[in-house]
Amino acid sequence: MEFAIVRFPGSNCDRDCEHVITRVLGERARFVWHQDRDLAGADAVIIPGGFSYGDYLRAGAVAKLSPVMESVAEFARGGGPVLGICNGFQILLECGLLPGAMLRNRSLEFVCKHVHVRAVTTRAAFTGGLDAGAVLRIPIAHAEGNYTLPEGQLDELRARDQVVFEYCGPSGQVGESFDPNGSIGHVAGVCNEAGNVLGMMPHPERASEAALGSTDGLALFRSAVDAVAG
Repeated sequence: MEFAIVRFPGSNCDRDCEHVITRVLGERARFVWHQDRDLAGADAVIIPGGFSYGDYLRAGAVAKLSPVMESVAEFARGGGPVLGICNGFQILLECGLLPGAMLRNRSLEFVCKHVHVRAVTTRAAFTGGLDAGAVLRIPIAHAEGNYTLPEGQLDELRARDQVVFEYCGPSGQVGESFDPNGSIGHVAGVCNEAGNVLGMMPHPERASEAALGSTDGLALFRSAVDAVAG
């Protein structure tokens, strides 16, 4: 299986994703520069974290205009699995491939720490290997992770089973005290209606080896491999 990892000026988690895919999972990965359009041969696409274009204007606002995102949108419309991590999630929101938008963290500070998230649904291409309600320990690192929606749309998102992850406590309890950025409904990740496009603020590639303190994130990459194989 081959993963295409999109690179923008300012991406800084691309090598982390490539390491997990090739060295840990034993699958293939190739980098795709933001000015290229060729995703031929890719079975899944990852838009990694970082600070694309320095987060000028707002996170992801400039990256959405890159030529590669037209190809990513076409790939997604064809049912291809797409994972946006942190800045990648912000880019997917700006492109309209996922609903909602990002605001500055409630604290107005950059937050970098391990958090717990609860898997609300397992129907997304990158969550098929998880159990519903599973609690994962995964790090976050962002300043604009305060997920928001217009009034009433969160209920619609939940009704369509598009809320994939929620911030929670170690035992799965959901509440304000476990939400690191003030996201509406404590949302940490959402998918599109088809379930093949997933955006999440936590970094699963930074929780895929025991040496990093958690292997909980590896299940997402394995789920994508299984989804494509199936």
